[in-house]
Amino acid sequence: MSTPDQVGQTSGECIFVLDFGAQYLQLIIRKVQEQGVRAESRPADISVEELLPEKPSGLILSGGPASVYGEDAPTMDRRVLETGIPVLGICYGHQLMAHLLGGKVEPGERREYGFTEIEVVEPDLLLEGVNSPSQTWMSHGDRVEAVPPGFQVLATSGYTPVAVMGDSERKLFGVQFHPEVRHTICGPTVLRNFIRKACGCVSSWQPADFVEESVAEIRAQVGEGRVLCGLSGGVDSSVVAALLVQAIPEQVTCMFIDHGLMRKNEPEEVKEFFGELLGKRFVAVDASEAFLSKLEGVVDPEEKRRIIGETFIRTFEAEACKIGEFHYLAQGTIYPDVIESGGGQTAKIKSHHNVGGLPEDMDYELVEPLRRLFKDQVRELGRQLGLPVALTERQPFPGPGLAVRVIGGLTREKLAQVREADHIFREELARADLDQSISQFFAAIADIRSVGVMGDDRSYVHPIILRAVVTEDFMTADWARIPQEVLARVANRIVNEVKDINRVLYDITSKPPGTVEWE
Repeated sequence: MSTPDQVGQTSGECIFVLDFGAQYLQLIIRKVQEQGVRAESRPADISVEELLPEKPSGLILSGGPASVYGEDAPTMDRRVLETGIPVLGICYGHQLMAHLLGGKVEPGERREYGFTEIEVVEPDLLLEGVNSPSQTWMSHGDRVEAVPPGFQVLATSGYTPVAVMGDSERKLFGVQFHPEVRHTICGPTVLRNFIRKACGCVSSWQPADFVEESVAEIRAQVGEGRVLCGLSGGVDSSVVAALLVQAIPEQVTCMFIDHGLMRKNEPEEVKEFFGELLGKRFVAVDASEAFLSKLEGVVDPEEKRRIIGETFIRTFEAEACKIGEFHYLAQGTIYPDVIESGGGQTAKIKSHHNVGGLPEDMDYELVEPLRRLFKDQVRELGRQLGLPVALTERQPFPGPGLAVRVIGGLTREKLAQVREADHIFREELARADLDQSISQFFAAIADIRSVGVMGDDRSYVHPIILRAVVTEDFMTADWARIPQEVLARVANRIVNEVKDINRVLYDITSKPPGTVEWE
């Protein structure tokens, strides 16, 4: 059976991206798809025997945090570079290619991080149409000092003697910079040259094609089996539900479990909307007491996710038995969930309840058709499926809900405080017509206390933290510049309307180094 990152795209033109631990692996895949060609991830250590039957049009070696000389550094089957398949190495992939083919890689005297200009020495086909100098984004310590036999230096930078290298005869290329990030002005040109000129791709794959592919993959995976779809009311799970209804309408039941951790009025809204939309395919379960009793006093965020993930599964199992037998559980898992949970070679940032928080002894096989998509791609997919704007543009909300917005020990009192503060924040941003221009916004309650003066008396209570970000893909994000008068209005309402809150803070940290959520 295909893995979620390999689903059914083995015919036609497709670029494989080998994963050496890049946090932005899927960004490379996305940028290839924007060039009109399908792309998928594969493990870095894939063998020639495994690779050749799949007939990829080309390979991209991702970046990664390791040094080619480091202990346990990821490597690849050298024979892959001798198959005649065009290859583009990025950052670590560039260095590894040079290392494996006889070039010279050495630790740099200093790191080269951020905006870097390259000078084109030889345009060749890879750099055709690239201005010289051209702004790029680099992030590396090691560097290629000398190219392997048969390669040419195509570009340099002030610190890097081999910023770009290439062997046009064998169609092997390497770039020290990151063409996938928007800071690299020539990035789309470099990728397009590799895809069209080196790999010879001519197809025009579009995200809309994903609907047809996903429907076919769902049918192939589940056959005649029945599928239970975990439906939270968010964008991701709603799109999964729509795909399932299109693929296997008589085999799917969508279950909404109220875990008591949702935003104000949301359980009622979800039940009303999906009850009408899905009819007999929709089941609602109130399990809030089971979740809250298990979470009471739990401090560690990873433990919260584990408890929530396991309780979800156990609730699904118990409730599903009442309505039939199911062998599959469908989830709205998307790529950032996988990457931050430590998918592939990447480091674990935080375990998402639907990835790292799942119990090992589940009764279900997972169906996760969105596993390789970003949030904005999921929204586009929802539009392709004809879902209403109220769903496709809905604010992101974490599966663990407000549990990860109560920083530290969870109590019902803190849960009520953060729910009300969040409601006020959302109301005021909507009133200021800012709710559609900000990608995600919410309130959290901190696990600290501060002194205040309320009603001529001393208070010593928790502060509320406001968080609002703008982003395209949720892999990186910048804090939203909300007008001061709006923030002042929000803060005034919170300290006056939410019991035992005497201070409001606004988080102006980007991602990275922070994450969107606090836990």
